[in-house]
Amino acid sequence: MSGIGVDDRRYGTGTETITKRSEHDLDVIFGKHASDYTQWACYQRYNARMSFYTSKGDDGTTGLLGEGRVVKYAARIEAVGTLDESTAALGLARAQCLDPRSGPILLEAQRDLYKLMAEVAATPENAERFRFIDSARVTWLEEQTDSLSTVVEMPKEFILPGDSLAGAALSLARAIIRRAERRVVEMFDTDEVSNPDLQRYLNRLSSLCFVLELLENKAAGHQTSLAKE
Repeated sequence: MSGIGVDDRRYGTGTETITKRSEHDLDVIFGKHASDYTQWACYQRYNARMSFYTSKGDDGTTGLLGEGRVVKYAARIEAVGTLDESTAALGLARAQCLDPRSGPILLEAQRDLYKLMAEVAATPENAERFRFIDSARVTWLEEQTDSLSTVVEMPKEFILPGDSLAGAALSLARAIIRRAERRVVEMFDTDEVSNPDLQRYLNRLSSLCFVLELLENKAAGHQTSLAKE
């Protein structure tokens, strides 16, 4: 989620000027919550005088979706950063997928993670307005996993990544997503986030990545290597 951690308080200036295209994009991504983002600094990317840096984080702090700033190594920022890594890893995998079913699933998951990051990046008093991930999105992941499980052979032992480019990328994405899950669980246990579906979503997404890895190995014409000889 490029832009998280940027704090721009120049309200009433050109930062508030959003093009019709950006308004449409935000409506697609955030639906009824799109208007909540009009004061968020990431909107400056749509300005004619766009800047790719602000220098506001040079003191080692960063902004949240809400008031105040925190140090860049705070648990919330660490979680957001790991979610960002997860999205990038899914993109790397999606760029290499061979099976036509993989790409659309991964793209939708990336968009879900974008919204999930927003809720994690929000201060507790603002989190509700950014809530999108719910039991329905968890169910969607389970449905994709169950459907794909019928067309791959589930290994009875631990496997090793590396039998196809997409499969290896999916294995890396799975590991990063599990780390993101651990970060979000930590936040949930310390009452920094309150939505239990966030960690459930990440858990199911990692499982989906595992099945997609098997699918991509199959699409590449390779058997999945087992950890034991």
